[in-house]
Amino acid sequence: MIMAFLLSYIGAVSKKFALITVHFTVFLYLGSGVIGTFHHLYWTGSPIPIIALGAVFSALEVVPLTLLGFEIVHNLKVNREGGVDYAYKWPVYFFISVAFWNLVGAGVFGFLINPPIVLYYAQGINTTPIHSHTALFGVYGLLAISLMLFSVRHIVTRASWSDQMLKWSFWCLNGGLASMAVFSLIPSGFYQLWYAIKYGMWYARSPEITSGPVIRALSWARLVPDVIFASGAILLLLFLVRAIYLSFYKKV
Repeated sequence: MIMAFLLSYIGAVSKKFALITVHFTVFLYLGSGVIGTFHHLYWTGSPIPIIALGAVFSALEVVPLTLLGFEIVHNLKVNREGGVDYAYKWPVYFFISVAFWNLVGAGVFGFLINPPIVLYYAQGINTTPIHSHTALFGVYGLLAISLMLFSVRHIVTRASWSDQMLKWSFWCLNGGLASMAVFSLIPSGFYQLWYAIKYGMWYARSPEITSGPVIRALSWARLVPDVIFASGAILLLLFLVRAIYLSFYKKV
């Protein structure tokens, strides 16, 4: 909702489109979003109807999330029309990445572990971090960065604003998160899932699997993606320090 206001304020979208988006978002979160959290209650002794509601409504989140693809295309068009010197280029790009991870992390990877028959085998193993990593930072983390950059853009001077630093930060954060999922989280999650289906969750969570050579190797495979991701965070911090220093101390 905040992004809808900001995008309409800077003229990136019309007020009518922003209002429709807000109404749709409220419906999504009050409907499928809240009720959809019931799928987390699988092992708490919840009644079957509650589990069914959680699975159905959580799975339905994938349907409206596909519409975010149109929003991505629209925002890309706005950036292109703004040119290379568009003041809100990278704040908008960070918001585009939010839409992408909302679709992939919250939608696709969330749906993969939502149905009760899957949760019976997948709850509590490494299939869950695939969803949680890509959805938590991919959506809420990058959204916070986007909102911060929209705000910072109005309090620092144009000369202190570095698109190059934001560019590298953007690709390091998103590239590191994607690599983390592809090279470590997804392989380890499906490796455990195979043993959970074949022998049972007790074996998939046993030391033979969780501390075995495959899981250890896949954990080490996160090293490079983690370094890339951390580099993006450090670059973002340096961008902020530089922008504030040049704006308020050097008076550039």
